[in-house]
Amino acid sequence: MRALYFDCFAGVSGNMILGSFIDLGIDPEKFTSELRKLDLPDFDIKLSKHNKAGISATYVEVLTNDTKKHRHLPEIENIIRGSGLSESVKQKSISVFRRLAEAEAKIHGIDVEKVHFHEVGAVDTIVDIVGACVGFEMLEVERFFCSEINVGDGFVEIAHGMFPVPAPATAELLKNAKIFSNSINTELTTPTGAAIITTFCDKFGELPPMRLMKIGYGAGKKDFKGFPNVLRIFLGELIESENDERVEVLSLLQTNIDDVTPEILGFVMEKALEMGALDCWFTPIQMKKNRPATLVSLLCYKEIEDRLSELLFRETTTLGIRITEIKRVSLQRENLTFESRYGRIRLKKSKLAGRILNVKPEYEDLHKIAKAIDKPIKEVESDVLRDLSNHEEIWKS
Repeated sequence: MRALYFDCFAGVSGNMILGSFIDLGIDPEKFTSELRKLDLPDFDIKLSKHNKAGISATYVEVLTNDTKKHRHLPEIENIIRGSGLSESVKQKSISVFRRLAEAEAKIHGIDVEKVHFHEVGAVDTIVDIVGACVGFEMLEVERFFCSEINVGDGFVEIAHGMFPVPAPATAELLKNAKIFSNSINTELTTPTGAAIITTFCDKFGELPPMRLMKIGYGAGKKDFKGFPNVLRIFLGELIESENDERVEVLSLLQTNIDDVTPEILGFVMEKALEMGALDCWFTPIQMKKNRPATLVSLLCYKEIEDRLSELLFRETTTLGIRITEIKRVSLQRENLTFESRYGRIRLKKSKLAGRILNVKPEYEDLHKIAKAIDKPIKEVESDVLRDLSNHEEIWKS
């Protein structure tokens, strides 16, 4: 399983994330081409190499003549939904902006839809957030991890005045993350960086065991003597346990609901999965007074159980949630790519004790091909599996 680890010893910002992706080896032209699918005023992306206390890192600057610095959440969501980006990138980008809006709404005591983004509503920040989601897709990352995050120190000037570091929105976003300050007298972690990291990372702390593939360095704007102002990211394949099985401790959130519509439940499932839930399912049950009801179940890592609890309280009528700690044993999984008769297909290979149990094509790739050539998806899948059966390398342990 391909994973990304954010090493935030110097904090994190949107452009530092983009810089680390380019430094990692993402094709700048392809990356920029994807971002131009946004219906935004003219902008350009300038790339440059900077030396930060002895470390060569990539700096990304978004250049634009757009003077509009303030946008509401619905306007930004409409820009993203109306773009030519993939549905996955659209959903991820909207999730980041909505998480940012929820933090601002809580601080100011207003409705999410009325949040008036200041600097975050500018073109460069929209490009930073959407660009991060484009990068995740180009890198085909499935799991996200993060170190302790350096927030900096001192005061920062924002639209509402001078505030202590971390700024209020940043602090709200970093709930459940691990943070620290090494007394560098400046803001090291921005709201944009915090929103991106905390939307996707489900574990904060040590670097997980992985087969390291690439390392990227994204440069921050400021220079500090003897301290590299960079974001370091590690891209690799997670290493499973010796017996090829993974034993994980997960959280199971459950609640019984008898007075919400199916449309609302569908929305809850969509949001839960966007926010990082590993699974979500509904079970028909009978409650008191013979009322037919629904048992809502969410499976997640412990680090995000608070965020998913908030989702259930905010979006449904539940008054309480049961949380159970459970263990999950899963097979070793490996992500591969395969050139089929229809082109490049992503695969998932599962093994037990070194023996391959299954090789399965990604549904999204089959779906895309079936639509493009107007052919039943079951026939496309059959053709791809037939191609796979003749490919010896794929079946090697």
